[in-house]
Amino acid sequence: MAGPHEAGAATGPHGTAFSGRVGWGTRPALLVIDLVRAYTEPDGPFGLPEPGPAVDATGRLVAAARAGGVPVLWTVVRYAPDLADGGLFVRKVPALACFADGAPGGWGEPTLAPAAGEVVVVKQYASGFAGTSLASTLHAAGVDTVVIAGVSTSGCVRATAMDALNAGFRPQVVRQACADRTPALHDNNLADLDAKYADVVELPEALAHL
Repeated sequence: MAGPHEAGAATGPHGTAFSGRVGWGTRPALLVIDLVRAYTEPDGPFGLPEPGPAVDATGRLVAAARAGGVPVLWTVVRYAPDLADGGLFVRKVPALACFADGAPGGWGEPTLAPAAGEVVVVKQYASGFAGTSLASTLHAAGVDTVVIAGVSTSGCVRATAMDALNAGFRPQVVRQACADRTPALHDNNLADLDAKYADVVELPEALAHL
């Protein structure tokens, strides 16, 4: 059976045009993207149909990273009470108002609890790197590889993986540790990420590196 990069590859007169490998560096960090109740609770504003497998896989990655002394970082979305710092994003996606300070429901609470001392990056846009200190935090820690898990595959996971590559990190997106609104969105975005912006890897490979 063809691997993800083989299945998504495009070829031309000069051979394979896409789906090279960025590979693993020597200093990974685990980055858990927006894994909060808004996505993982059935009645959440962004409730996913089957978040359980991704939550379980992410939990295994977190446990492996902590056991291996690998940094674990988390992202959450948070806005001012009046959404003044949400720009046009909150106009495009009105349900983001659930992440405003003081909004009812506690939808921004993490599904898995960060441990004491683990960095929680607060963001206002899809990418964990947009307008945040994430890149400088990772560079200061000597990180060269980011293992990415969380939600959603087509949104914040994709945007963060692309910006990780732009910032000089090796993005490794763990297939089983991400989820989206439909299986098609999940699979299609992973195929495109693997073709151009990141390595899509299986859970056992990621666990072994952590």
